[in-house]
Amino acid sequence: MKTGRLEAFSDGVLAIVITIMVLEMKAPEDTTLQGLLAVTPVFISYLLSFIYLGIYWNNHHHLMQVTQKVNGKILWANLHLLFWLSLIPFVTSWVGEHGH
Repeated sequence: MKTGRLEAFSDGVLAIVITIMVLEMKAPEDTTLQGLLAVTPVFISYLLSFIYLGIYWNNHHHLMQVTQKVNGKILWANLHLLFWLSLIPFVTSWVGEHGH
């Protein structure tokens, strides 16, 4: 199999993961600067997770550029990677709420 399907699937999973992360962020109920500062840990957690996912996406992109074709081992290894990356929204939410 060529790499196009694997790239598209991986891109889709990462897009969903990032969407879930941003939907977990809630706007503060307090409209003051203090209210905004109260959600700083959540925003920093999101920012770091977004950068982390961006690095993985970039590395995946470059890896697929040099890969000629995909076999079963590569498919399963990629699914393994995507499984762990799909847990990032949970970890991001947990760290943002309890990581003080």
